Amino acid sequence: MVDKSTFRDAMAGLGAAVNIITSDGEAGLAGCTASAVCGVTDEPPTLLVCINRGSRNNAAFRTNGKLCVNVLSAEQQALAAHFATSALAIEERFAAAQWDRLATGAPVLQDALASLDCEIESVTEVGTHTVFFCAVKAARTQGAGDALIYYGRRYHRVGERSVHATHALAASQCDAAVRAR
Repeated sequence: MVDKSTFRDAMAGLGAAVNIITSDGEAGLAGCTASAVCGVTDEPPTLLVCINRGSRNNAAFRTNGKLCVNVLSAEQQALAAHFATSALAIEERFAAAQWDRLATGAPVLQDALASLDCEIESVTEVGTHTVFFCAVKAARTQGAGDALIYYGRRYHRVGERSVHATHALAASQCDAAVRAR
């Protein structure tokens, strides 16, 4: 069996989109940062979201029966850190951004790259986490923008800007190598 530390080290090499998961309803407002999100099928549109069972958001998501996956842009790194800070009151977290509502009534981040508004269809417990299988009831995209991913235990920008920066760096290194000859 693989130990926890080795598993976590291996998972640090698996880049993932950074999302803010939100909900509102009977249990009240809830929201946290998560990268354990992925599409399951497009017919019907379904995704899964994994949340630690110890998180105060877990119970709220269950009770509310709905959530919204807000995919963050590279410019929203500070907001990701804000929603990852359990010491902040939930009202303080939500006050840091502008929100809308779509089909389910869960908070939708106005300037997210994409927002997937969902009803929770089923729940499975796996180890320390709950896996929420969610039916997508509404979706909104904002078009262009660089994405924010979590890789190697740090945030990174991915998209056109990072591609251009990589090309510029490679060109500069090539120029330096030619001058050194």
